Amino acid sequence: MKTGSQANNRFQSDAEKYAAYLQTPEGRLRLDLAFANVQEYFPTRQESNYMCALDLGCGNGAAAVMLARRGFHVTLLDSSQAMLDIAQRAALEAGVGGQITPKYGDVSRLRNLFNLGSFDVILCHNILEYVDDPGSVLSDAARLLRNSSAILSVLVRSQAGEVLKAAIQTGDLAAADDALTSDWGQESLYGGKVRLFALDKMRKLMKAALLKVIAERGVRIIADYLPPKVSRSEEYERILELEGKLGRRAEFVASARYIQFLVRPLKDGP
Repeated sequence: MKTGSQANNRFQSDAEKYAAYLQTPEGRLRLDLAFANVQEYFPTRQESNYMCALDLGCGNGAAAVMLARRGFHVTLLDSSQAMLDIAQRAALEAGVGGQITPKYGDVSRLRNLFNLGSFDVILCHNILEYVDDPGSVLSDAARLLRNSSAILSVLVRSQAGEVLKAAIQTGDLAAADDALTSDWGQESLYGGKVRLFALDKMRKLMKAALLKVIAERGVRIIADYLPPKVSRSEEYERILELEGKLGRRAEFVASARYIQFLVRPLKDGP
């Protein structure tokens, strides 16, 4: 799903494990919130051509299905053939297989895989945490946007969210203190390290990639810390609604488990 040698091994061997996580309330919440946010900024359909989207690291294909149902032709890029197979099955089961094109490849080679200005929407959700050079991936993704109305959605794991998770969820004060200044956290699903991002760092990366930030959103702000008496499944819709409201408020964005950036290229065309 992602890139970097260690991440590649994790996602190659445990694709089913990751797909199962995406079916949990936590995984669904991350997907539903992030998609609702990017949907607000979909470009206006062009009469002369159909709308094209690129999903970097396709996961279980749920986001691609959502895009296809809204009229997009979606290209899936993943370095795990197992993940591509799972996503393709999901598209076929949803009846949108004809709008989905799988492509095996590494996001670190993005500039060599597609023509400039090919896409109206690009999803880069939880990819930068695993790549060797996040800035390079952002710059390459920016070149693939069709014009200045195209949108790139970037979702990353928040450094501040890692601090709160350690302190509130696990009560590990030492880990919380370390996370204040660390660029790396621990991947709970697979083990190993995962890159963390602070708001100011992400803003600098966007600027360097010649991308203009349209909106910043917090994703999963309180859901991870709800007491056991609150059923994540039975109360899912209420949690989703509350999270959506909190994620729009600047005072909560930085403390979210994930931060989402909706960005556009500074100039029109490639």
